[in-house]
Formats: sequence, C-alpha cells, structure tokens
Amino acid sequence: MGWHIAPNRQKCPETELHLAWLQTAPGLLLVTLLACGTSLWLYLSTADADITETLVGRGELVSPQPRVFAVPCSEDYDQHKRFPGCTPQKCGRAVTDGLVSREEAQALRRLAERGLALAGSEGGASILDLHSGALSMGKQFVNIYRYFGDQIGEVFTQEDFRLYRDVRRRIQDTIAQTFGLDVSLLFLTKPTFFSRINSTEAKTQHDEYWHPHIDKVTYGSFDYTSLLYLTDYGTDFTGGRFIFMDKDGNRTVEPRAGRLSFFSSGSENLHRVERVAWGTRFAITVSFTCDPAHAIADPSLAAV
Repeated sequence: MGWHIAPNRQKCPETELHLAWLQTAPGLLLVTLLACGTSLWLYLSTADADITETLVGRGELVSPQPRVFAVPCSEDYDQHKRFPGCTPQKCGRAVTDGLVSREEAQALRRLAERGLALAGSEGGASILDLHSGALSMGKQFVNIYRYFGDQIGEVFTQEDFRLYRDVRRRIQDTIAQTFGLDVSLLFLTKPTFFSRINSTEAKTQHDEYWHPHIDKVTYGSFDYTSLLYLTDYGTDFTGGRFIFMDKDGNRTVEPRAGRLSFFSSGSENLHRVERVAWGTRFAITVSFTCDPAHAIADPSLAAV
C-alpha cells in the first residue's frame, strides 16, 4: 500500500464550533464551542466554492487495500502523553471500500433508522450513541436505554450489536495496519456514534455540523478518527461531502455506502462536512485513542 503525499494545513490556533457531545454525567451531553479567528471565517465564506480536488469520488471503488495520503504530523500530540507503539509517528488520511460490504452497511443503516425513529432532532442533525445511550430528541439528548427501558429489546437485536462490534474490530485492525501500530495499544473511545443528517434548518448549535474542527484539539483523547458511510453521495443525498481543509485548498471524500475514511486526529487533518442540500446522509463516527484511561467498551444488549 503506497502513501501519497498531501499538503498539510497550518495549525489553527484555536478550535472552531464542532458538533460534539461529551458525556459529563449519564444521559447528559454537551457541545464544545470555541472560536478560531476572523481570517478563517472569511476563508470559510467561500469554502464550498473553493473545493480543488476530490481525493476519492463516489464512483470509484478502492479495494482491497486502502488509498493512503500522507501529511506531516502536527504538534498537537506533543501536548498530550505519548504512548509508544500507538501515538502517531506518521500521519495521514486514508479511504477503503474493501472492509465493509454494502449489505453490512445497509444493515447498520437500518439499525440507525430504528433507533432514531424513536426520537430525533428538530434540526438537521441527529445522533445515536449505542455506548452512552445518547439519542437526539427535539432540542436535547436523552439516554435511550433509560428513556425507553425494556422497549429497547424490540428495537435492537443481538445480531445488530454483533455486527456493530465486528465492524468496529475490523476498523480498528485496518487503522493499526495502515499506520503501523500495535493494535493491542489502540482503544475505542468516545464519542462514537451514528449520525443522520438532512437539509432541515438548524434549530440549535447541536445541528450545526458543518463547522471546521480538529478532533485532537476538541476532544483530547482522540488519536485516530474514522467514518463509515452508510448511504451514497449523489443518490441518497447531495452535499454532505467530507472536506479536508489544507493550506492550498480543500480535498474531499465523496461518501459511498460501505466506504471507510480514516485519519490521524491532529491539526494536520482540519476538516468539516459540507451542508447536506437534499436527502439523508447516514454515517458512523468510530473514534480511537492510545490512552487506555479513555477507553470505552463495546455496547451490549445484555448490559442494558
């Protein structure tokens, strides 16, 4: 598997508004809000018009090996405890269509649809977190396990959770192999969640998913981020492309059901999601840390 060299964007001094929910108490989540600066906001005003390159298009099939684009690592990782064998030594972004079948992606989408059908945001962005139980409901979040209790057994099945765990393990193995890590030193972390995005007008800051952000700066624990797409750009929705914001221009990944996009979580991969124009975009964000203190367990119906 070859590493393509991609330009790096200079580190932004502060973090921008990010659609982020960090669990501060069971069932309670909040969004992290920090401003970056006037120059970046001016840049963003024409960001969609300045898309310069499509890294991977919807019609391409990247399989069996990931397509990898190397970028220089930022200094973000130096501000946290380093974990030999895991903390990024080489950074980049990668895409593969060879890890999750379209049938598996459709099954995961149906899982998300059943869960989100119980509630959902009033705005355009809704989330379902099977780990913490966080579910968008109106303008707030509820704990799906506590709120619906025994009804959850009628919504999700053991097979749903087995598939979810299996796909998570495959993603973890692929990230470790691609970045040359010891997989036993890489841990699932929070937030890890399903997202459903449509063109409905935002009602709260939770719905403003399109702002640029840096995962390592926003969350701290993140070292590697992945997104598994469950719907197709251009067929199920338009807009909603994933945009890496590099110094010399934007580079995009067009979602495709079963496509995995993953990257090191530092400032070298400043990114955002283009606003969805029509249709519905489903995806799963699966996040990993090198710090075992921030590890989370796989969800299980037996634990509900």
